[in-house]
Order: sequence, then C-alpha cells, then structure tokens
Amino acid sequence: MAVLRQFQVTFDCADPARVARFWCEVLGYESRPPKGFGSWEEYQASCPPEERGSWSACTDPTGVGPRLYFQRVPEGKVVKNRVHLDVRVGTGLLGEERLAALEAECARLLPLGAVRVQLLYDGGDDSCIVMQDVEGNEFCID
Repeated sequence: MAVLRQFQVTFDCADPARVARFWCEVLGYESRPPKGFGSWEEYQASCPPEERGSWSACTDPTGVGPRLYFQRVPEGKVVKNRVHLDVRVGTGLLGEERLAALEAECARLLPLGAVRVQLLYDGGDDSCIVMQDVEGNEFCID
C-alpha cells in the first residue's frame, strides 16, 4: 500500500513576495505569516538584513492543495521550466465552451502580470494556453 505524503511546490525566484502575491491571486491561496508572527512585516523585521525577503509562502485555505514556497536565488531564469503548474479551469469542457473558459481566465490573469505565450487549441479537451508568471515561469491554463 502506498503512503500518501504531503508536498509543497517550490519556486526559485528573485522576488519571493511578488511571486507569492501573484500565485495567491491566481489560485485563491492565502499568504499566512510564519508561525509565531502576526504578519510578514513582523517576521521580516526579526531576520538579519541579508535574509529579509528571502522567502515567502502561500497555502490553500481549504487545506486541499499543496503549499507553494518561494525562495530567492541569485541566478535568473534562463531556460524553460522542467516542471510547471496547470491551472485547471476547463475540466470537462470541450470545443468553443472550453476555449471561452480558457480565454476568460487568461483575461483575468493578464492584469496581474501574467504573460500570454501561446494558445494550443485542438478543438477538444486537450486545449490550453501557455502563460508565464511575473518572473517568466511557464504555466498552463487548461
């Protein structure tokens, strides 16, 4: 029998707070301060100056989805992601109805700083829109 394990998805990034805010808006997640602190500002003030802003996190308020963790790294993104998130908005929809749901979600995310890369449309249930988050990490709306 397999053991079910919890997991988090970790993003390497330049500005953890900014990327965390973006994904909170995309997924309806919440940015909760670290345990023992009333706010992120309070936590940041307790850190040595060189560590301030070095990480952030957000969680699914329902407790179902994985925690997202964002850590500052010195190098920038230079190649395509090897792992990406699929934001599922068209599940069970086909054709034009699916395309309309994908386009509506794309339109919602663009003002948040997302970038539309490419529509992959097959007319069926495998269509998706490839996008990038505020630091260029690819994800799909499907």
